[in-house]
Amino acid sequence: MRFALTIEYDGRPFMGWQRQSHGPSVQQAIEEAITRIVHEEVAVHAAGRTDAGVHASGMRAHVDIARPVSPFRLMEGLNALLRPAPVAILACEVVAADWHARFSCLARHYEYRIVNRRAPLTVAAGLAWRVPTALDAGAMAAGAARLIGRHDFTTFRSAHCQADSPVRTLDRLDVTRDGEVILIRASARSFLHHQVRSMVGCLALVGQDKWSADDMTAALAARDRAALGHNAPPDGLFFLRADYPDTAPSG
Repeated sequence: MRFALTIEYDGRPFMGWQRQSHGPSVQQAIEEAITRIVHEEVAVHAAGRTDAGVHASGMRAHVDIARPVSPFRLMEGLNALLRPAPVAILACEVVAADWHARFSCLARHYEYRIVNRRAPLTVAAGLAWRVPTALDAGAMAAGAARLIGRHDFTTFRSAHCQADSPVRTLDRLDVTRDGEVILIRASARSFLHHQVRSMVGCLALVGQDKWSADDMTAALAARDRAALGHNAPPDGLFFLRADYPDTAPSG
C-alpha cells in the first residue's frame, strides 16, 4: 500500500530533508522508524527538499509498504519511535498507487518569519530571522510585487541548484506585518534551490531602504547570481503545505 504522510519538523538538528552522508536528515529518521515497524527497507518521497535548518509545518510525503499495517498504527508507531527528534507525523492515509508526493503536487507554499527588533530572540531563536534595524513592510511588499509571475530566477537560485531550468512562475509573494513580526508568504508550483531565502534577503534590503523596488527588478533582469543582494538565513523558513488535485487551495 502507498501511504501519504503529513509531517511537521524543526529543521535545526538536521542537515535537511534529504539523506546526507555527513549528518542526520529528516528522511533518514522517518525511513529508519518505518523499517523498525514493518521490518522492510523503505524509501520516503517528499513534496520538497528543505535545506539544513529549514522547518516544516505541513510537509507531504509518501511511502510504499508491502506488509499490512493500518494508517493509525503506522502514525502512532512513527510518533513513538521518532522521539526525541523534533519530527511529528500529523496525518497518515492510504492513497492511490499513482499518487506521488512530489510529481502529483500542484503548488507548494512557504512562509518566512522575520522578527524586527533590537532585542535578541529567546523563544523564537532558530525559528525566525531577527533583523535589528527598522524594516518598512510596505516597501518590501512593493518590491515583492516585482517578482510575481513567470521569470528567469537565475539571480535568486543557488549556484548548486540542479534544476534543468531557472524559469519559474511565482504565484504569490505577500508581505504582512503584525507588530514586530513580518511574514513573507510565497507560493508556486515549484521553487529553485534557495529561491525563497534569496528573495527574502533582497526584500530585507528594500525594507532597510538600501534597495528600491527598481533594484529588485534590476536584480531579476540581471539573471546573474552575482547581482543578489543577500541570502536570508534558513532559521525563519517554513514549508507550510502542498496542494494536490483533490486539495482545495486555502489561505
